[in-house]
Formats: sequence, C-alpha cells, structure tokens
Amino acid sequence: MRLTDFKVLTFDCYGTLIDWESGLLAAMRPLLQHLGGRIDDESALVAFGRHESALQTEQPGLNYRKVLAEAHRRLAKDWGAAPDEAAALRFGDSVPDWPAFPDSAAALAYLKQHYKLVILSNVDRASFAESNKKLGVVFDAICTAEDVGSYKPDRRNFEYVLKRTKELGFAPRDVLHTGQSLFHDHKPAKAMGLATNWIDRRMGKSGGGATMPVEGVKTDFHFPSMAAFVEAHRKEVGK
Repeated sequence: MRLTDFKVLTFDCYGTLIDWESGLLAAMRPLLQHLGGRIDDESALVAFGRHESALQTEQPGLNYRKVLAEAHRRLAKDWGAAPDEAAALRFGDSVPDWPAFPDSAAALAYLKQHYKLVILSNVDRASFAESNKKLGVVFDAICTAEDVGSYKPDRRNFEYVLKRTKELGFAPRDVLHTGQSLFHDHKPAKAMGLATNWIDRRMGKSGGGATMPVEGVKTDFHFPSMAAFVEAHRKEVGK
C-alpha cells in the first residue's frame, strides 16, 4: 500500500491539524491555577477526555460548545472548585483560540495539489470555521458533528463522510482517513473498511491524553507529524 494509491484524504482536525491539547490546557488554565497546581496537565487532559466522551455519548446532538461548557462544570465539581458559569461558557467558546500545529498549513497546501481534502470533525460548524482560518486551505467538503447529529467514534459520522466523498465521485477505496486519535478515528474507520493514516502527535508520550485509551488498533501508515507525512509523499512521487 502506498500513499499515492489514494485520491481523497478525510481529516480529523482537532489533535491532527489544530493543537487541541495545548488549546484545551490554555483555556483550562484559570481553573487549574485556582486549584493551586493540585491537578497536573496530563491528569487534566485525561479527566477532560473522560467527561467529553461521556457527554458525546449521552447527548450526541449537543452542540460542541455546550459539550465543552458542561465538561468544564463537571471538572470543577470533580476537583472541588466553586461553580463558575462564566468560566464554563468561556471554555465552551475557546475553540477559535486553539492554535494550529506549525506544520499544518504548509502540509495542507502541498497535499491539496494531490488529493481532495475533506474534514470530518467532532466540533460545530461555527467553531470549525474559525479554526479553518488558521489552516489556510479550502476543503472540498466539511463534515462536522453538528451536521451528522452524532460524534465520532459513532459509525454514523463515517457513513456521512463516505456519502460526501461519493458525491465528489470517489469510492471508499479512494479514501485515506487521516487523524491522531485511535479512539475517535482509527478504530471506527478500520471497522468501516477504510485505510488509515495515523498522525501521531503524542508520539513519545504515554497514555492517550485527552482521548480515551484504546488497544489493538493497526493503522496502515504512521507518522509523527504532518510534515513527516508530506515528506513521505514527496519521496513516493520522486520530488
């Protein structure tokens, strides 16, 4: 299997193109500082991931900004902090402030020359529109949890994106699903029969961070960054 076998890249965004863990921690910093350093960053990410996943399962139609706000409320309660509704709402509105990884925009500009690019994201349309400004590319299709009415790893999200890629004229065999999260992306994508490309932004770190842990997922490609993915593609095409 080669990278040049595919015609469409379906992308997870947050964790893959946008540095969501840095963004989450920056938005969570006032709460963590209020707790006096009692909760370290990695523990905070793990706790967030647990609440986010539970909320997305319990209320699959809930707008992602509201998922974030409720996760903040639950974290504060878990950690014994006083309720702060304004802080929870600020956390819910924080997605536009999350930074892109330094290599994302240049990598997407290169890949756009070789593939159709499609987003399959677990956020709402308005939040993604703000993040898209940092990525500097026009995607051929954008599929959000708000469009689908459920959150990855739900099968419906992958059925939805395959419907969109079919409308663009491509079969599932033409699609390479590219993302960071084994839980949200690679496990369900492989269950759908898709080839997958793991952009392992947490390479060298233990645990799953803000994503739920999962075992036994085998991906077709594995790179530590988008830049490394592009370099491998360049080698295949002889550039």
